[in-house]
Amino acid sequence: MKLKRNLAFLFFLLAGVILGLLLASAAEGIPFLSWLAFGRTVGLSTANPLVLDFAILKVAFGFEIGFNVAQIITVTLALLVYKSVAQKL
Repeated sequence: MKLKRNLAFLFFLLAGVILGLLLASAAEGIPFLSWLAFGRTVGLSTANPLVLDFAILKVAFGFEIGFNVAQIITVTLALLVYKSVAQKL
């Protein structure tokens, strides 16, 4: 029972992220919908990672996460749908 809810949660979360990304990329060229593609990226740049050099071992750290308005909207909607679906599982 708990496994079904966890899988459903992951499905709805990933669906919201992917649909938001697709919606933002589709709306980017349309003038009155371009606000949906507005977003930011936070984290350590992967183009310029933090590098630790230990003579025999070199370790690079980089992590970025990007989000936009469309993803925030679709993830919120996906979680609301999940809430109603999870009650039936």
